[in-house]
Amino acid sequence: MQELETAGRLFIRENTILPQGLIIDTETFLPGWRTVRNCDGYRLGRKIEEAKWNFFYLAGEVRAIVLGRVGPVTLRRALRTLLAKPEARKFNSLEITGTRPGWFLGIPFVSVTANFRHIQQGLALNRANDFTVKSTAAPQEATDADKYASLVSSS
Repeated sequence: MQELETAGRLFIRENTILPQGLIIDTETFLPGWRTVRNCDGYRLGRKIEEAKWNFFYLAGEVRAIVLGRVGPVTLRRALRTLLAKPEARKFNSLEITGTRPGWFLGIPFVSVTANFRHIQQGLALNRANDFTVKSTAAPQEATDADKYASLVSSS
């Protein structure tokens, strides 16, 4: 079976803190998650490293198998399944490493494999609540948040 073009596709949690000056073209994919349109994991990693930040690649693939034919609806269901896992709450990015369609007893399914990724400034992996901009920021926190770039939506 042939791997599909979704391999290498990145998803970033909304309100993720990014390095200053880094602009990423994204669009909404799921509530709370955006898909990156203008680069893959390698290119985004290089841009983040140039800004002296870190883009962690976490070992250990996660897998979801969902019923249905290959398409955006099936991919959304697979991502919902992956993001429902408890470890998903700890990280702010996800990279799809492969998708494979298949058939079992005449029923189509898609197997999606992915790795969690994490964008942050420091070398030590931060706690789960430390990687997003708070929506109810105080004036001082708002000026601190202005130092960082944000996701650019094209939708």
